[in-house]
Amino acid sequence: MADVSHHRGDLAGHPDASEMRARYERVLGGRDVVLVDGPVFLVGLYCAVSPWIVHFALAQPPLVVHNLILGIAIALLAVGFTVAPARMYGLSGAMCAIGVWMIISPWIVGSSPDAGVIWNNLVIGVLTFLLGAMCVAVASRSRSAT
Repeated sequence: MADVSHHRGDLAGHPDASEMRARYERVLGGRDVVLVDGPVFLVGLYCAVSPWIVHFALAQPPLVVHNLILGIAIALLAVGFTVAPARMYGLSGAMCAIGVWMIISPWIVGSSPDAGVIWNNLVIGVLTFLLGAMCVAVASRSRSAT
């Protein structure tokens, strides 16, 4: 009887291994997806739901809409960074701008924000700015490598 079981082993001996490895490197551009894209998505997700977590949904309706829209935008940028990194990393500088805007937005969009709202947007803004700066660094490093 023939052995038809599937043995899971090392793919190093596969005839297409070098081609698959080269294609993987081309697609990723030498960047580390886990360290940048995942946290960007999580910050965007938190930004979108933060009005209900910090409980300022009733007190600051314009800021609720603002955080929801910007949170979705940040999360969509993270998805774009993952799906089409070569095209989307040009927008990584926009993340820095969004971070700065999130820091000052409680006073511009909101009306007399309390400490919870200020700290919430300050933390989101700083994280977004830092992650955007990391995206810019990763993009410039991958461009200089090519």
